[in-house]
Amino acid sequence: MREINVFTQSLKRDLRIYVQHKSECFATLLFFVLVVILFPLTINPWPQQFKILVPCIVWISALLATVLAQEQQMRSDYQHGIFEQLILAPHSFNWLMCSKILANWLVAGLPIILMTPLITIAFDLPWATSKILTLSLLLGTPILSLVGTIGAALTIALPRGGLLLAVLVLPLYIPVLILGTSAAVASLQGLESSGQLALLTALLILSVILAPLASSAAIKASMA
Repeated sequence: MREINVFTQSLKRDLRIYVQHKSECFATLLFFVLVVILFPLTINPWPQQFKILVPCIVWISALLATVLAQEQQMRSDYQHGIFEQLILAPHSFNWLMCSKILANWLVAGLPIILMTPLITIAFDLPWATSKILTLSLLLGTPILSLVGTIGAALTIALPRGGLLLAVLVLPLYIPVLILGTSAAVASLQGLESSGQLALLTALLILSVILAPLASSAAIKASMA
């Protein structure tokens, strides 16, 4: 019960910090929308097969936006000495890391999910495909945040770790990207997509268990 209270208080604190820096929150969502908009501009005239590319466009945009948000949040906490205080606090650092990951997803991942149905309407995707794409993002974006936290923790002490972060985490994002896009494309083609969604669920559970432990160990090693 005590750990849950610590988790809740830490989550509220992180969300208040995000509210105080609204520009950074909107920048992530704006980046996502701009990338989605720029893709169709490179295809002229629009082929009939373009609808199949829409899930890929949305997923790649969400992936890049998540990487951007992850690096900014972790580096800001490191520069302000927040991690040093959390490590010295008489509470489980793993629970505190879980709260920070959740806060980051609520600010960066959840708006992307809420924006996705509007984007699918603009691209004239069927409603069934829109639901599958949104569900795949609901399962997949937390994985991106969890895995991205590990990469951000490993590069947190480096002065220019943004590029290295991308190099580290992008290969790990490939299974999530494949499963998320294939689920939506399968729905668009009238095929069953429950298998891809089940695998995304399994990856999410595995990430929830392992990512906070790995990121906590990486941050402690960087502070040593």
